[in-house]
Amino acid sequence: MSGNAQFDFDDVAVVSVARCEAPITVTSAEIDELLAPFYARVDSQPGLLVALAGIEERRQWSKDVSFIDAAALAGEKALTEAGVDASQIGLIVDTSVCRDRLEPSSAVTVHHLLGLPSTCMNYDLSNACLGFVNAMHLAGCMIESGQIDYALIVDGEGTREIQDNTIASLLDEGSSGADLFSNFASLTLGSGSAAMVVGRQSDNPGSHRVVRGFFRAETTHHDLCVGGLESMRTDTRALLEAGTSLAKRAWDDADKDDWANMDCYVIHQVSQVHTAAMIDVLGIDPEKAPLTFPKFGNMGPAAIPFTLAVAAETLQHDDRVLCMGIGSGLNVATLEICW
Repeated sequence: MSGNAQFDFDDVAVVSVARCEAPITVTSAEIDELLAPFYARVDSQPGLLVALAGIEERRQWSKDVSFIDAAALAGEKALTEAGVDASQIGLIVDTSVCRDRLEPSSAVTVHHLLGLPSTCMNYDLSNACLGFVNAMHLAGCMIESGQIDYALIVDGEGTREIQDNTIASLLDEGSSGADLFSNFASLTLGSGSAAMVVGRQSDNPGSHRVVRGFFRAETTHHDLCVGGLESMRTDTRALLEAGTSLAKRAWDDADKDDWANMDCYVIHQVSQVHTAAMIDVLGIDPEKAPLTFPKFGNMGPAAIPFTLAVAAETLQHDDRVLCMGIGSGLNVATLEICW
């Protein structure tokens, strides 16, 4: 495979990666309790969120914490852990799916909250669950070109509104059992935030080199998952089949033999079914794939950096890490890091 679909970097590194956990725990049992009248009316049973999705609980922010606040919290933490002063940041990208407004960008407020310089470019980058990986690639290209020295990527996701709306919709007398499955993905979402400082490995001893990666698209499937803060409609079976098929073709076209024995696989955390399917179709060791979805749900584009931050607590020097994700649309992305 050649061309725009794949890339290599010479001197780009993850200087820090940070995560922030939303403080309020919402269990799947609590959601089932709220939906009890719906289950009784359509003659359905509770427990699918745990049995099928493997999601025991997810988090929410308090009502006074916005998506932007959550992103800024993680950004501040990443800057501190990197030991990089705000004045050195040449680019900030907010990749959050969740937004309070159409304009201005979320990034401008994060830029303000973190006291970044006027010379720091700032904008949002949206690509469903792959936005953060896209921003890592973009930051790497700008660092390699010499345009910037450091980039800060942030992401803040919140699920209170969409889950409240979904529950209210299902409790409406006009809803049916089929509505549960078309809205099921909304109930698996989780809140959280993550951030990363990207710079040159040569300038940052102890940083973690971003080696290479690839992207692949199959946009004929652009209508399988369509969502906003109000609701999200998903054909879960078709999305699973199309996503794993695209991932397998991309994997086979890339460096699958070299990537078959990585030390850690950071897979975008959707659910038990999706994670198991990805592990199976790619033939990787499940013991090398850390899981965050059982306790935190699907955090959208924050999921990969959040899970990487969790895995970083046990990673060793020179461990090879492969970040992999599928985003609605469909898009697939893979990015290799040498820890």
